[in-house]
Amino acid sequence: MIGVIGGSGFEKFEDFKTVSTHTLDTPYGKASSGFKKVSVDGTEFLFISRHGEHHELLPSEIDYRANIYALKHAGATSIISFSAVGSLQKTLAPGDLVIPYQYIDRTKGLRKSTFLGEGLVGHVSLAHPICEVMAENLRAIQKEFNFNIHFEKTYVCIEGPYFSTIAESNSYRQMNCDIIGMSNFPEYALAREAGLPYLPCCFVTDYDCWDTSRPHVTVEEVIRVMRGNNQKGFSILKKILTMPNLTEGSHAPEGGLRTGLFMDPAQIPPNKRLLLDTLTK
Repeated sequence: MIGVIGGSGFEKFEDFKTVSTHTLDTPYGKASSGFKKVSVDGTEFLFISRHGEHHELLPSEIDYRANIYALKHAGATSIISFSAVGSLQKTLAPGDLVIPYQYIDRTKGLRKSTFLGEGLVGHVSLAHPICEVMAENLRAIQKEFNFNIHFEKTYVCIEGPYFSTIAESNSYRQMNCDIIGMSNFPEYALAREAGLPYLPCCFVTDYDCWDTSRPHVTVEEVIRVMRGNNQKGFSILKKILTMPNLTEGSHAPEGGLRTGLFMDPAQIPPNKRLLLDTLTK
């Protein structure tokens, strides 16, 4: 079953039909509000609003571990993530969809970013942080959509809640980053640990402040673009739900904590065994 994470502007989609609601309690804390099973055109999937059903959580307040664990525990076998981002390149315009293949983390260590620790030792590769199989399947049908989709880009994740200074924005451009956001890390890393193929769908709302030739973006302008992006995101989701072989060939389910533990299995703490069973099933 597909798990869908909706970010800013994607807290809900109007055509969702709620099938059931799910508990927010996990061993890692409470998942974001709005966790439910929904259906579209008869196809059921899991949905969780990253910032909460009413957008009540800052990026640093989100319990990413709880969200990924809750999806995995409820039966998710892959994740599609929707996010709003700023553009660091002129070719990536507001309203465009960007699929990052790489990430640079510039958060500040405030976020719980791994299921490892407290007696559970391992190392999981993030060389290929997203499911490129899912991305390439989307690339194959991109002409079916009436908006631009860009692939193989790099996303820099900042702590927020502030937007960048001009100097920071230009430094990210010098690092060859293409888009900037506040919420994909550690989401993609935790999905990888949990063995869940992860497809990030990042919709551009504005140009970041590096472009001083443009008026500084306002919240009102971002919200206006978000409304259009929501409909575009829904069209992507509806199409993906009809693709039966979306993750066929993905290496994610066989990796993560399933192969990444760096310790004698006999030494796994008893209080971690059940959690590990859930994350590796």
